[in-house]
Amino acid sequence: MKYRILGSSALRVSEVALGTMTFGERWGWGAALDESRLMLDLFVDRGGNFVDTASNYTDGESEEQLGELLVGRRDRIVLATKYTLTSRPDDPNAGGNHRKNLVQTVEQSLRRLRTDRIDLLWMHMWDGITPIDDVVRAMDDLVAAGKVLAIGISDTPAWVVSRASAITELRGWARPSAIQLPYSLSSRDAERELLPMATSLGMAVLMWGILDGGVLTGKYIDKAGGPRRYGEHSPDERHARLAALVRETAAACDAAPAQVCIAWVLAQRKRANLVPILGARTAAQLADNLAALDLALPPVVLASLDDASAIKLGFPSSFLADDEVVHLIFGTTRDLIAD
Repeated sequence: MKYRILGSSALRVSEVALGTMTFGERWGWGAALDESRLMLDLFVDRGGNFVDTASNYTDGESEEQLGELLVGRRDRIVLATKYTLTSRPDDPNAGGNHRKNLVQTVEQSLRRLRTDRIDLLWMHMWDGITPIDDVVRAMDDLVAAGKVLAIGISDTPAWVVSRASAITELRGWARPSAIQLPYSLSSRDAERELLPMATSLGMAVLMWGILDGGVLTGKYIDKAGGPRRYGEHSPDERHARLAALVRETAAACDAAPAQVCIAWVLAQRKRANLVPILGARTAAQLADNLAALDLALPPVVLASLDDASAIKLGFPSSFLADDEVVHLIFGTTRDLIAD
């Protein structure tokens, strides 16, 4: 296990994070406490120190399990949790980005996690209502109080994150150290705005959905190679084609399909400071996923996966990269200018 710097916080975090949405059984699936202990022990034994949860995961059971499992080793773990999602669906103030929900959720999380501070607090997702300057001001108050050490923004448009970063830098408040978003071979939308923004602003990027709910591993492909319907994870033609390529690549590399998907994401660090979130329901699954850290995909394989999964960046990225537009801006001097 190697380590990366979590943006402006300067926290040293393991190159992959342990996602704990599967810790707990209140949603009708997931891991009981003993299995969660095996997963956490395995992750820590491999050198992992970055654990990601949320106030609503398995209706709070994820935080409760972590509170018990981290007794005696809390200080070695960079512990992240999230606020935003509602805890009482019939209460309009029990969810959202506003200060009341923030304070209530953080106090609840601290009790469940059996800790006096949260190392990284995420705004879980943008509610579209609360002014972002109010959000980061309230989060800065928690940093000043010592209840939160660093802040991050998850599942939010790039313009909102950029505004938050500019406001906090201008006013001397705690700056967002990281963003969190979905990213995988089948979901590369973040390359349009979010990844370039994170690199420019010095933010780390945590990614979820690396296996696209199992679709990319071929889990929902039948023996004849066609899609097998299974609720929201039913693959379309593009997903089925990518899943087939992942399986072919895995066979050629003597690896598991999940390892190929994770290794591809790890190879994208030329784009941004990426930290994949690995989630599993069993210690065996987690061990299989962690093996991706030792898988180096050959350049020709990476190129094949890149080409098959490529997206159109669209305006303004494609427009500004067009040769004619570059010539209009720089004339014949662009190649002579170092950047």
